[in-house]
Amino acid sequence: MAVDENPGSPPDTTQQRDAERPEHAGHPKNTRHSRPLGRPAKKKRRLLGWIFSLASIILLTWITITLISGRGSGFSDLAGLFNLGGSSEPASEYHFTVGSNRVFANLEGSIASAGTLGVQVLSANGTETLRDVFHMSSPAIETTEGRAIAFDIGGSAVRTFSKTQVSATIETGGAIISASINKNNWFVVCTQESEAFRSVVTAYDNRGRDVYRISLATGYALSAMLTPDNKKLAVLDLTNNGSRITIYDLSREEPDGVFEYPDGLILDMQYTTGGKILAVAADSLIIVDAGGAGTELFGFDGRRLGGYVFGDNFTALHLFDYSVGYSGRLITLDDTGRLLGGVVTDKELLSMSASRGYLTILKNEGPVFFDSELNEYLTVGELAVAAGATRVLSLSDDAALVASDHFAVVLKIGRAQSSDDSRN
Repeated sequence: MAVDENPGSPPDTTQQRDAERPEHAGHPKNTRHSRPLGRPAKKKRRLLGWIFSLASIILLTWITITLISGRGSGFSDLAGLFNLGGSSEPASEYHFTVGSNRVFANLEGSIASAGTLGVQVLSANGTETLRDVFHMSSPAIETTEGRAIAFDIGGSAVRTFSKTQVSATIETGGAIISASINKNNWFVVCTQESEAFRSVVTAYDNRGRDVYRISLATGYALSAMLTPDNKKLAVLDLTNNGSRITIYDLSREEPDGVFEYPDGLILDMQYTTGGKILAVAADSLIIVDAGGAGTELFGFDGRRLGGYVFGDNFTALHLFDYSVGYSGRLITLDDTGRLLGGVVTDKELLSMSASRGYLTILKNEGPVFFDSELNEYLTVGELAVAAGATRVLSLSDDAALVASDHFAVVLKIGRAQSSDDSRN
């Protein structure tokens, strides 16, 4: 099913729609349901219009690459964390032969990697279970449960695969912006294919067949995702007025709902187990229902967002207190916005990753392991191996991959004995 959103095309109510206008076809405009933030709307709209008219493509590219390549209170201090007790096994170096610009993803305990020479999957013990050789200039990879999708940002190559076999190979008609995959191996790709449309969003079934298509004339698609049941599609795009999430049912053309975030920047989104959309903006965490109504779950209150990651049952946010320096807090929240835990930070966090309800962060000193409430885990005697690492990938509650452009090492750890006093 194709949907063109070109205002200059001849009217055809059965084949075309203006998805860029939330009020179109009787769909009321949904705005965020949150407290006023006290922002001068008119002045910011003029500024945003100028920014988007001159630098939208640059901003979109920067955000996409940044997101894909990595992303009660009473806060305990991270200082001295590495002095806690714990146990570990010897680190295992994994050998990936996918070229340069390597990126990694957790594929149900195995490690999927993409690089300039294609994709590769290594099992938990380092055994290669899949390799597919093809060229990518700016490789990216996403996984959902046992399914993976690798794609070339700015290029045209897309591969979907499991631990042992490639399931779909496609070449897009335009430059790839982003892609995602669901647990049923259905996937969606955002591209820039012609001058007539700013972005095109195409959904594919598990065999790589085009099943739904949306062409955006007035917004730049940042990302898109399919529900686990293959029935609905959510598209995040940037417009002259801010950010917008549009929800489609794959059985019809008109959108089910539109959530607009005026003057704001939504960075990423994820479906919750209840079918709602959890969205991270530059200034808040938002929940959007299937009809497009949005609610602010947690406002950042002027703090600068330093990083974030979606976990299975939580969202981790790294918030800086000031515009410069590393003073801030690392917090976790559930899908209702309830604070699960937090720690004070005063050093740079190089990378964050989550898996199976656990969070791993990478500092210059090495990785730190937490559960969803930010109770600490620990590696012992392996910190020197992590020197120079720039990325961390959480594999489970007791293992993580730390990597740089030149090495990739799996660390296995034992749970550290946490102190109740450290959390008061």
